[in-house]
Amino acid sequence: MKQTLVKISLIILIALVITSCNVVKRVGENDHLLTHTSVYVNDKKTTSEEITNLIYQKPNSKLLGFPLRLHIYNLARQNIDSILEAKIYNNPKKITWKTKVLSKKQLDKDIESRKSFNKWLQTTGEAPVIVDTIRTRKAKNKLDGYYFANGWFDVKTTSKTTRNDNKRATIDYNVTTGKPYIIDSLTTYIASPIIDSLYQKTKEEAFIKKDNQYKVDDFTKERERLTNNFRNSGIYHFTQDYIRFEHDTIGTQNKVNNLTQILNRIIRNEDSVALVPFKMYKIKDVNIYTDDAFESRNKPFQDSIIYNNYNLYSYGKMRYRPKALTDAVFISKGNIFRDIDRTRTYRHLNELKTFKYPNIEYIENLSDTTLTANIYLTPRKKYGLGFDVNISQSNIQSVGFSFSTSLLIRNIFRGAETLEASAIGAIGASKDGANSEQFFDINEIGADLKLTIPRFFFPFKTEKLIPKHMSPSTRISLGFTSQTNIGLDKQTVNGIFNYRWNPSQTVTNSFDLFNTQYVRNLNPGNYFSVYQNSFESLETIALNVYNTPSDFIFIDGNGNENLIEARADEFIDLVRQDAGFETTNPDEFQTVNNIRERKNRLTENNLIFASSFSYTKDKRENLFDENFSIFKIKLELAGNILATTSKILGLKKNNDNRFELFGVAYSQYVKTEFDYIKHWRLGRNNVLAMRSYFGIAIPYGNSNNIPFSKSFFAGGPNDNRAWTAYNLGPGSSDSNNEFNEANMKLAFSLEYRYNLFGNVKGAFFTDIGNIWNVLDDVEDDYATFKNFSSLKDIAIGAGFGLRYDFGFFVLRGDIGFKTYDPSYKDQNRWFNDFNFGNAVYNIGINYPF
Repeated sequence: MKQTLVKISLIILIALVITSCNVVKRVGENDHLLTHTSVYVNDKKTTSEEITNLIYQKPNSKLLGFPLRLHIYNLARQNIDSILEAKIYNNPKKITWKTKVLSKKQLDKDIESRKSFNKWLQTTGEAPVIVDTIRTRKAKNKLDGYYFANGWFDVKTTSKTTRNDNKRATIDYNVTTGKPYIIDSLTTYIASPIIDSLYQKTKEEAFIKKDNQYKVDDFTKERERLTNNFRNSGIYHFTQDYIRFEHDTIGTQNKVNNLTQILNRIIRNEDSVALVPFKMYKIKDVNIYTDDAFESRNKPFQDSIIYNNYNLYSYGKMRYRPKALTDAVFISKGNIFRDIDRTRTYRHLNELKTFKYPNIEYIENLSDTTLTANIYLTPRKKYGLGFDVNISQSNIQSVGFSFSTSLLIRNIFRGAETLEASAIGAIGASKDGANSEQFFDINEIGADLKLTIPRFFFPFKTEKLIPKHMSPSTRISLGFTSQTNIGLDKQTVNGIFNYRWNPSQTVTNSFDLFNTQYVRNLNPGNYFSVYQNSFESLETIALNVYNTPSDFIFIDGNGNENLIEARADEFIDLVRQDAGFETTNPDEFQTVNNIRERKNRLTENNLIFASSFSYTKDKRENLFDENFSIFKIKLELAGNILATTSKILGLKKNNDNRFELFGVAYSQYVKTEFDYIKHWRLGRNNVLAMRSYFGIAIPYGNSNNIPFSKSFFAGGPNDNRAWTAYNLGPGSSDSNNEFNEANMKLAFSLEYRYNLFGNVKGAFFTDIGNIWNVLDDVEDDYATFKNFSSLKDIAIGAGFGLRYDFGFFVLRGDIGFKTYDPSYKDQNRWFNDFNFGNAVYNIGINYPF
């Protein structure tokens, strides 16, 4: 890490001197530097990435129009060894002077460091792209091939290389496509009757259609479609090689007559070849070997079970309930052979996390057209033990250390269930601790118990509604944490009963039948020691505005008057009961009331009985896909069951007219969230990323506000980066609270990511959004969302960042500038703090979205 930062600093210093470097410094006498390439299709210039990527040679990469990496490369010496040899080792005077200052070992090390730096310049930089006629010819052939494959059979590509006297050159490619060829007649020759019958059933789904332009890709897709169709319809021996396409374009006037041929099965013997019609195969038997191991292959089985037409074998005692394994197997006795059944079986057996690498083999029974499926399972170790140590930093702690351990128990109830027990312990040093007499004044201990069941744990059968190919699972968890932090210590108990399933490869559904959380605040009386800004606002009113009784005031050693912190609550009650003060000083009265409401919300104990449903559609094909979208929606309801049964349960109301259970008023609200992420790949490792988010939580019934743990905040390295976390909003209020939160949020971010050099990447971004209070007990006009006119209080931040890709994670640094700040209210809101002095410097791991 240290070396990486040093190298980045060196590059910044290098940038100050390289502007005077000659860009063709490393270009040979008779060579030319390629500075520009263009592709013209039918005399029109194209910038299509799909077309330009066909060009073998492209000019050196540029940063804001400047070839930075080329200049870095030019700073390196091409023959550094001979130069150092001539300047130092072959120079007696210099070697004498050097050895007086340095020892021989130090001198050799100095020489090696120069060579290493020179090599780094070469690898970090980019060698000049020299015009190469062979590669130009290859690019022409590739352009011809691309257009030919897409139906322009008469395509012709030429190139023009313009070489200038200053050793620079440009290349223009001119593509003349001619008229495209169109699919005309479609005929078939299918030798096997069963194949012909299957083909006729699905021919309307064909990718090759009359009057479409000829495209090789359509024929590739059609071959794959037919192969998948046949191999999922019992044709065990079918492969793509049996499908042939013949095209006739002679005398057709830009038409293509296509003949699709599907031949008979080829059986090769030692001295002969036979052509026989394809046949449909069925599954005769399914054998599951539950504890397969190489050393056990020749041993006799000790246990076997026949369950639902599945044969289960074990070399030792059977450790699994048969249903747990057969639920994950989609290959069934009596069914026709289907490739998709094998694929689903592999996936579901892996999802059990109980076996290593399942192996599925089909054996053809020579007496008839049947197959025997053998499934070999190698169990993982029953127990797994894990340890983890982390060092962290956050908004409230300067440094923190945590240690966690976990115990994993597989197949705990013989149904492939997984039980995980984990514990965590953490300590930290707060940035501004309250009454702290020790360095590590933050600590946390916790424990979790999580049971994963590879099916729906439900009293009724659900397979017709959610079939097993959707990978249904049940997760039951119970957790406890106890935190001693900067004053508001708390204990939390939570329990979750969750169902999860995947209707398709891109969609995941999750349903929390119940999600219960109990939060107990241990030191509510320490509120004003933690939230000093609230206390200072209260103290200002007490000393400068309100006629505060003298027994609420004390004088410190400097002779200054101060509000007694222990009597802050009494002072709030005193002001709220003073009707005259409300009339004469409505703003200050409202401030005191807001402080009281916020204190009550943040210090009250919370009891949440919620149910939620979330839907996620993720179109990412893999971790390296940069052209995808993710859509998430979540709906959460809390307190409705308790509200319905409160009278039946005999629940009583407290002084605030709220029903209590176990002495705590339960929360009742509805919460929904929408999250959409989209990435566009722009070519050359450039990506445009966008995120939009909307969330709202509305209290009703037994609640008039949202629990702090369920509210929204704005700002931070993964949100609006021009504000620190919890420091933005609500609305246009210039709140000085340490943790600003509300029950409605809007956010939109747009980020352009580009490659600088090597693993160093850059980004420009704009973040837009804010939080508001809506339909709750907050009465501050600046903080509430009233109508669409409140959208004028959306905050805008802009900035740039650098990222270093380590392969397994990305270290990210972003600088955010306040572009439009709603806290300026009626004043000018644009660019007031748009400078480095008021910028926010964010450090994050991986990309924000």
